[in-house]
Amino acid sequence: MSGLFRIISDSASLAIWAMLTASLLPLGFAWLAKALAGFRLSDNAEPRVFLQQTTGMARRANAVQQNSYETLPVFLASVIIAMWFYVPQPIVNGLAWLYVIIRVLYGGAYIANLPTLRSILWVLSMACCMMLFYFSIYILN
Repeated sequence: MSGLFRIISDSASLAIWAMLTASLLPLGFAWLAKALAGFRLSDNAEPRVFLQQTTGMARRANAVQQNSYETLPVFLASVIIAMWFYVPQPIVNGLAWLYVIIRVLYGGAYIANLPTLRSILWVLSMACCMMLFYFSIYILN
């Protein structure tokens, strides 16, 4: 195992906490989108219509929410498969939390309207998932 991963805990609970955190990120971005747009309780009758009519930062925060839901299944599957095929737990933990951190940064870049940085961060977050899949395959051979 390389140097960085040696200092990361081998407790599987860390990866599970990362999966829970990643699963809650879209809700946080939805809350932020609503807060930025001035969401009121009366808007809860049709929250999707409300969010579709937003502009600026609120619209971009809603887009982060949607993209977070779109990438979540790939992330969850990659972590579960890596754990299933006994990828060393510090590697799983490190890549899982790196994904979460990058996704938070991605959200910030998206909301701040930094499209190039946003795209780079999206690729890096997906690279975390692809690396977990790769390590799962590598362990089998």
